[in-house]
Amino acid sequence: MKSNKVIITCAVTGSVHTPSMSPHLPYKPEDIAAQAIEAAEAGASILHLHARDPENGRPTADPKVFMRFLPVIKQASDAVINITTGGSSLMTLEDRTAAALAAEPEMCSLNMGSMNFGLYPMLDRPREWQHAWEPELLEATRGTIFRNTFGDIETILKRLGEGCGTRFEFECYDVGHLYTLAHFRDRGLIPGTPFIQFVLGILGGIGADPENLMHMKRIADKLFGDDYRFSVLAAGRKQTPMITMAATMGGSVRVGLEDSLFDGRELATSNAVQVRRIRAILEGLSLEVATPDEARAMLGLKGGDRVAF
Repeated sequence: MKSNKVIITCAVTGSVHTPSMSPHLPYKPEDIAAQAIEAAEAGASILHLHARDPENGRPTADPKVFMRFLPVIKQASDAVINITTGGSSLMTLEDRTAAALAAEPEMCSLNMGSMNFGLYPMLDRPREWQHAWEPELLEATRGTIFRNTFGDIETILKRLGEGCGTRFEFECYDVGHLYTLAHFRDRGLIPGTPFIQFVLGILGGIGADPENLMHMKRIADKLFGDDYRFSVLAAGRKQTPMITMAATMGGSVRVGLEDSLFDGRELATSNAVQVRRIRAILEGLSLEVATPDEARAMLGLKGGDRVAF
């Protein structure tokens, strides 16, 4: 019987927001580690991690930067560490997978399709930029595509899945991505029960509203029956309403400063603040939060003793 406990994932820093948007967004390795550990202590059983240049906060794929915080988190927490293979839309596939291949983690994210990934509307809000790269990166998303071809996906599945025993959080930004996931399942490249992250509210993907969440769930049911697990993340102010709805539908949830910088109407002072908020909501709904080991069992992970950091 499937466990019905809710897995809380915390996406600690990401590559979407920039330091000028919030003083609380961690980008130095020691700050990423500290906020990740605090989020785990607050109830997050999975930590989804990106790296940033310690000097200016720009997203980086450098494995050496990842290795400045991955062992620290592992030593202080038993949370599942989930390393991005998405990085940012401006990175090559080789860059995006370098840290994961070096670390051989229990989990990685895997984006299930190429898409427009528009961050440039964030330029519309007047602000003083701390670094020149921030508006440049946001503007670049107007004319670039976030590439995740069938070949790219197959490469990641084989190198990390078959090669490292890593399992995946399959990030589906639209309905077509679910069909792509089913395609790879049908080809035998996805063993076990897939863990699907419905991603709502990114410009270029499906919108963050109840009808779209219900539709994503309906199509997933059609394609995978009851042989899948799902979680939901929603961008910006839709974060809490959408993930609460997901939990009432039998899903898991993702929070973190990668997805939203806010706690209610105020800037979140840490990732743990968001974890505590959703944990209180879940417990108020009489739902149980999964521990890291329960999450491992639910997702069929290889265990923290079989990683390379």
